[in-house]
Amino acid sequence: MKSSDKLLMIFTKNPVLGKVKTRLAKTIGNKAALQVYQILLTHTQAVAQLVNADREVHYSEKVEKNDFWNSAFFTKKQQKGADLGKRMAHAFEEGFRKNYTKIIIIGSDLYDIQPETIERAFQALETHQVVIGPAQDGGYYLLGMTSFIPAIFQQKKWSTATVLKDTLADLKNHSVKLLDSRNDIDTYNDLKNSSIPIKIKQIIE
Repeated sequence: MKSSDKLLMIFTKNPVLGKVKTRLAKTIGNKAALQVYQILLTHTQAVAQLVNADREVHYSEKVEKNDFWNSAFFTKKQQKGADLGKRMAHAFEEGFRKNYTKIIIIGSDLYDIQPETIERAFQALETHQVVIGPAQDGGYYLLGMTSFIPAIFQQKKWSTATVLKDTLADLKNHSVKLLDSRNDIDTYNDLKNSSIPIKIKQIIE
């Protein structure tokens, strides 16, 4: 049920052995990569629950009814589309059709994200059309808008170092606020360089 003009969408992969953190798994193995991802999911859920907005979790494969994403706090949906761009575009379009005026999407790969990060992003949308949290690998960990801009989801090489640059090129005629750059966790080096808790360090040692 809609209770705010702000919507936070979390894109997540279903935590299945061998299907998450595949680049990381090449170094630490599928089991350890799944454990790391489950910790990241738990952290993302805890952070998102504290944000002052309506919240949706969008699953990659199927909606999990009885997992730790509490239905009292999160509306559960399945992603729709052939690639990441189409899936994000569909989610934003649907949100704006519901008359949300500020919509932000995040993934579940960032241990450095905090509720304050997302709240600052919503505040930025008071004075900007778009807010972006740049990731250190050339992508972004957060994207927010006050209206749907189709071009930023088209003709992108997703999960490459050009995504942020190409997205900003599409937004040259829009007002954009950039947040602090953060390190999302896709590879072993990302993991080593992040502010990860000791329990993740124990997994990979």
